[in-house]
Amino acid sequence: MSRLATALFASLIVAAALPAHAQAPQPPLFSTTKVEGTDGVYIFRYQGHQAMFVVTPDGVIATDPVGERRPAAAAYIAEIRKITQAPIRYVVYSHSHFDHIAGGKPFKDLGAVFVAHKNTKSLLEERKAPDVVIPDLVVDDSGGKLELGGTTLELLYLGKNHGDNSLIMRLPKEKIIFVVDFLPLSGTQFRQMADTYVPEQENTMKKILTMDWERLIPGHPGAGGRQIGNKDDVKMDLDYVLDLSAAVKEAVNAGKSYGDAIRDIKLPKYENLAGYQANLAGNIERYYDYWNRGI
Repeated sequence: MSRLATALFASLIVAAALPAHAQAPQPPLFSTTKVEGTDGVYIFRYQGHQAMFVVTPDGVIATDPVGERRPAAAAYIAEIRKITQAPIRYVVYSHSHFDHIAGGKPFKDLGAVFVAHKNTKSLLEERKAPDVVIPDLVVDDSGGKLELGGTTLELLYLGKNHGDNSLIMRLPKEKIIFVVDFLPLSGTQFRQMADTYVPEQENTMKKILTMDWERLIPGHPGAGGRQIGNKDDVKMDLDYVLDLSAAVKEAVNAGKSYGDAIRDIKLPKYENLAGYQANLAGNIERYYDYWNRGI
């Protein structure tokens, strides 16, 4: 057998020995990424959730502890400590959903002041979840801002959208916004769009597009682990829900049932979005409730 034939034979044996279902390496449980071009803006990712934190000379502003059965806070704090020993002054909740805000007690034990929209605090006081820290400070519908070490973080309330208590956070100098859950990166809305107000959420998307910003940090990485988006992503999100709404309205006006609408509505323009197969039926059901029942 020639050397070439021997080498080919050996390579075939090695290939045959590899498992047929070999998978790409899984990302680490958590990671921290500095946002390029900034002095101190970072993204902390824990599994499929992420939060933003800002390091300043006078301390740290953190967002969303990332909880609900995820022991993320200790890792989050350890990642911050790799960068600075400055005190963690604030923790800001994006909204009231536990998968983003539960488990923040380790931050509280370090003396952090917790900040949220007033409706978030009211809801959390009613639910009394033992793993959720009640906010110390609240902002009302007019919004507010935090200023620390030369950094300004705007806390904007743009109305109802993914619930009635979402804060959109904007770093005006860095032209960065942090928006959680309803602006996915190249993805659909999640399942049955729990807590979503339609069409108010569409109006919020339109308002966000008019704001002065260049980069979007969402509460979940996008397909392929993409962590930062832009206005094209928001335009895609808005186009998707508007086209979905129009298709569902047409189905309701034609007298179609939930099942018929879910069976018949296809949005091929968006079939490459992450979650299209898994979430389309639930997205249709939410808009069906709006157009058929007014809720």
